Amino acid sequence: MGNRLYVGNLSFNSSSDAVRQAFSAFGEVTDVHLVSDRETGQPRGFGFVTMGTSDAAQTAIREMNGAVLDGRALKVNEA
Repeated sequence: MGNRLYVGNLSFNSSSDAVRQAFSAFGEVTDVHLVSDRETGQPRGFGFVTMGTSDAAQTAIREMNGAVLDGRALKVNEA
């Protein structure tokens, strides 16, 4: 299992800091990348979180898949 997670159904108002804070409850977060449209710069509603260990990644998937962040239920799985 890798340490990189796909995070879908993000609110367009979610910040990388908010995502980092939510996932850091399950271990070290080494990177957060929220994808935005190249032309408009608007958020696309998904991103990637890299956890420090595969155990932390597994725990984050288990706990954050379906969890609500900024009013949206997240879809979290291995990237």
